[in-house]
Amino acid sequence: MTAIGVGIDLVEVARVASIISDKGSRVFARLLTPAERSYCESRPDPATHVAVRLAAKEAVYKALQGSDAARGIGWREIEVTRASDGRPDVELSGSAAARARELGVKRVLLSLSHTHQAAVAMVVLQRD
Repeated sequence: MTAIGVGIDLVEVARVASIISDKGSRVFARLLTPAERSYCESRPDPATHVAVRLAAKEAVYKALQGSDAARGIGWREIEVTRASDGRPDVELSGSAAARARELGVKRVLLSLSHTHQAAVAMVVLQRD
């Protein structure tokens, strides 16, 4: 496998908590897929889980960059999911999926970590 894109992002949990407090459920609807929203809202500290998903989405976005079309990728076109073995995974749709096909992406590797203060995500795009 060859790495063809790398992205990393860090999000402050307090900033996300403030946005949620200010904007309410509109934040969830604008930034998260229905499945992500359901998961985050089910957690005792939703801001931490939203923050790590936003970090993942931004990391994927950074890894996919390089064309004008890539700049149009929307927040909900990158979905953080869970693989059957429990590790974090990514589902791409719309412009994000089109850009991944254009690059020849066969696999998106995602690593997530968070504390109550910060959330970080790293992504590596691979092709054969």
